[in-house]
Amino acid sequence: MEEAMREGVVEQRERLMESLRTYGGHYAELSRRFAAWLGLHSTDATAVLEIAAAEERGTPLSPARLSERIPLSTGATTALLNRLEAAGHITRAREHSDRRIVTLRSGEHIQERADEFFGPLADRLDAAMSHYPPRLLEQFEAFMADLNSSMDAHLAEQGAVPPRSAGGGSS
Repeated sequence: MEEAMREGVVEQRERLMESLRTYGGHYAELSRRFAAWLGLHSTDATAVLEIAAAEERGTPLSPARLSERIPLSTGATTALLNRLEAAGHITRAREHSDRRIVTLRSGEHIQERADEFFGPLADRLDAAMSHYPPRLLEQFEAFMADLNSSMDAHLAEQGAVPPRSAGGGSS
């Protein structure tokens, strides 16, 4: 009986992970469509969304924080920001008392376009979540925080280890 219960838990976890992969795929496709809708490369659109979302949270990004979030090198991030600024999609400001710190802001039209594109989905997701009690949503938040922490740790460890050669052996 106990083994059957364990198998059931393993199957449940596998179904949950598959659902998360499916959601991730949907999110990636939605991001791709948003980029196409804006006429931007997907990396540029992702950067614009990261900048706008950080602003909405009240924690605007610096170029260094953006390069961590999307992950790009410093040089690639600078080139991306130059493109986005030239197109009027973002601005760089020196708002901090330390004038060396640059803050990224989205252009006015970006938030409007993002709301237009993502608004209907936000309404659908809100309606779907409204069926669940707040306590369950709190548990799900904790669950997702644990998964994200685990993923962050794994990615950090992978970043410290050089990739294996295609042959799998040493050269």
